[in-house]
Amino acid sequence: MSLTRRSFSACALALSLMVSTAPTALAQDKVTLRLSTPASETDQRSVSLAEVFGPAVADFAVYEPHYNASLIAQGAELESIATGDLEMSIASAQELATFFPEFSIFTAGYVHQSAGHQVAVFNDAVMDPFKQKVEDELGVKLLAVMYLGKRHVNLRFPRSEKDVKTPEDLAGVNLRMPGSDAWQFLGRALGANPTPMAFTEVYTALQTGSVDGQDNPLPTVVDAKFYEVTKQIALTQHLVDLNYIAFSKAVWDELSADQQAILQKAATDAAEAARQAQLKKEEDLVSFLKEQGLDIYEPDLAAFRTTVQQEYLSSELAAAWPEGALDRINELGN
Repeated sequence: MSLTRRSFSACALALSLMVSTAPTALAQDKVTLRLSTPASETDQRSVSLAEVFGPAVADFAVYEPHYNASLIAQGAELESIATGDLEMSIASAQELATFFPEFSIFTAGYVHQSAGHQVAVFNDAVMDPFKQKVEDELGVKLLAVMYLGKRHVNLRFPRSEKDVKTPEDLAGVNLRMPGSDAWQFLGRALGANPTPMAFTEVYTALQTGSVDGQDNPLPTVVDAKFYEVTKQIALTQHLVDLNYIAFSKAVWDELSADQQAILQKAATDAAEAARQAQLKKEEDLVSFLKEQGLDIYEPDLAAFRTTVQQEYLSSELAAAWPEGALDRINELGN
């Protein structure tokens, strides 16, 4: 082969290699953001992150969600972010309270009053020391608050047998609650006998009478088909439940200021999209549940709020709350 032909072939080969490896090199320049969540792929939070967050950061990051706790075991996500083994998760206040007791204020009944109140609290200066402590001591940045739903009391008794107007009406009711201390305290504050039980066992327990009721947002009542084995829902709204979009501070610090701004807006927009979808779903499900024969009504919320907040304020839990924090949070909701 002549020198000219050999040179041409070598150039062609080099060009071919450059073309074939360019996409890989480009992909390697992007940061991979793995999210681990116990939520399903169809959960409103999952959908909004996939449809809003992922595309918004696509210029510099590859969003890689893992659902149903398939990557990291539920409850171990924050530690995994702290050790550099995970980039993102959706963390509850209950999880954060195991690291930082002051977060128990956000697990307390009747602290958050609505989805909008959650956002106002998250964006207020009252939240700054909470966020800073998580960053400084755990290496986790809280980007946005996600609305999970209002939790209500769902009972297998007909209303003619158990009409829930005040906390006193829940006396003796075996109410399934998640097993952590924070959840069990809330069940007692509501006036019930909280019964720890795995979520997967609740349907059968309601069906057999092993428990008298459970508490969850309306979408969960429908998704888990609890309406098939219960008779009523007292709209106690005792917890406006939330998650935070938790992000690795180490990864955040490696991004440019422009990338940080884009990522922050993406998280905020995703949280808002999920919030609106969840609110619409809750509204629509009231009619569906009534059609299934459930009696849905609102109890004396003032009586519940007063009783439950007093239980917290007189407990050891409140000792960890920053001075004046509850007053400020209440102000933001009034």
